[in-house]
Amino acid sequence: MERILAIISVNPQIFPISSRKKIRKWLAKYFRIEEGDVASLSDPQKHIIDRGGHIYYAKLNGEIVGTASLLKKSETVYELGKLAVSDKAQGYGIGTLLIEHCLNMAKQKQITTLILYSNTILQSAIHLFRKYGFEEVELESGVYERANIKMEKHF
Repeated sequence: MERILAIISVNPQIFPISSRKKIRKWLAKYFRIEEGDVASLSDPQKHIIDRGGHIYYAKLNGEIVGTASLLKKSETVYELGKLAVSDKAQGYGIGTLLIEHCLNMAKQKQITTLILYSNTILQSAIHLFRKYGFEEVELESGVYERANIKMEKHF
């Protein structure tokens, strides 16, 4: 069966509840859902889009199977966040495509620095981030309870 994969920007008016549930499910699989997660997933328009951020989806054969976002921290610094791929879509390179898309969008938007917070139990993700030029930097406390590593990439 032919697989059709597309990366799309989310229309702020249609951020499907089913997609928010998928992100929540992924977070709950590995970590406790934090207060900030509840806020941004409950009202992504207010907490991501209206603050200058961007949300992207990966669609495989018409179904949303992955997501990533660029969360605005300042005019030139954004956080790569909410990166998740559903279990059934693992192994198709969707995480790679989402990261590449976010990197391309960052360059187009003249973002100079991308940061991300993760956890080293996600070894495949950490490997992928390093492959794309992210380097470990000092992790400040209090950002995300689940994070034990901070990485950044300069353009």
